[in-house]
Amino acid sequence: MKDILKKASIFILMIGLFYVSSFMNPVLAQTPQTLYDRAWKLINSKFVDQTNNEQDWSRWRHRYDNIIKDDEDAYVAIDTMVSSLNDVYTKFLNPKDFKEENESIQGSLQGIGVQIGVRDGKLLVIAPIEDTPGERAGLKAEDEILEINGKSTKGITVDAAAEQIRGPEGTQVTLLVKRGKEPAKTYKITREKIEIKSVSTKAPEFVKIPDNIGYIRLSSFISRNATAEFEQALIENCNKDGLIIDLRSNPGGLLTNAIYIADMLLDSKVIVSTVDREGYKDTTRANQRTLTDQPIVVIINGGSASASEILSGALKDNKRAVIVGKKSFGKGLVQEINRLPGGSAMHITIQKYLTPSGTDINKKGINPDYEVDLTEEDVKKERDPQLAKAIEILNGQAVAKKENLQKDNIKVIVK
Repeated sequence: MKDILKKASIFILMIGLFYVSSFMNPVLAQTPQTLYDRAWKLINSKFVDQTNNEQDWSRWRHRYDNIIKDDEDAYVAIDTMVSSLNDVYTKFLNPKDFKEENESIQGSLQGIGVQIGVRDGKLLVIAPIEDTPGERAGLKAEDEILEINGKSTKGITVDAAAEQIRGPEGTQVTLLVKRGKEPAKTYKITREKIEIKSVSTKAPEFVKIPDNIGYIRLSSFISRNATAEFEQALIENCNKDGLIIDLRSNPGGLLTNAIYIADMLLDSKVIVSTVDREGYKDTTRANQRTLTDQPIVVIINGGSASASEILSGALKDNKRAVIVGKKSFGKGLVQEINRLPGGSAMHITIQKYLTPSGTDINKKGINPDYEVDLTEEDVKKERDPQLAKAIEILNGQAVAKKENLQKDNIKVIVK
């Protein structure tokens, strides 16, 4: 793994691959106009499409010279300029958004530890994080949050809700929560420093994983702790007959995490290649030592993106794992995080990546070896046919391995 450490720091956040650039110019004083000009130069020199979406990029350089008066003006101008590239992964982050992104990378934040989302205008708990104030208070998936500190959540955005629920460690937040047809209930929850865990070895409660099969659920590659968490889970399960790696709805994270985890499972094989705007190809290989050679099944779905696709693609192309589920998201572009003066940053698409077989999966995704649906009806009836298929495959491989061992023993006796 030391060879891999020598690689440039590469990140995949949410559904994007990122290299990190720490550009800061201590000589030039920051002004709103120099901030905008720096953003223009970065795109001009680094964006993967040298035509910049078939436009004359020079027209943007002085477009707002007499309009930008403060940082907020610069932020709006940069957003407008970036939007012209028609690339959802190239974006500008103001200081607040970039700070939150860094907190995710560090693997900790202050709050109550619940994932939230808005569906049909309702603010819902997607899932509580294990061993956090939210879980200990009894919040569950699908709980509807009606009020936050006495204020209605009607029409609220996810970002606004998160801002209200988060807060300094030791302070309280009050939630009015409705669960199904039960009367609404008030929860007073004390905020804590939340360590974001990326790995769990707990399967859904309604699914019984046989004792001879290991299960590792990897929810994201974002936290710097993800690799260590996965390695510990792998060590705990490496004596099993087979291993299930669940990457469903895993949107990505640090590429270094994806590389390290693939390195634990592959032996001197190609993990991933990247191709830059000049056509230069750089290939990353695994080292010679692996932590386990047990059979593996990886489960993916349409929410498995970027780093998840790198890991599953590496294992599939090298015939190291069987892939079960639905076609993955299809995110094969590489971004670079460029820090800007004043605490802001830009994500710029600078490369595409290829799986070990040389496949460009962007907008195509990775097709599973066994396509298995997971419907809303399955969820309602607490069934998981994708996980069941993974178990079936591994049990079949375990039986075949045992039969082969018995045949080999018989041959030895005959001799």
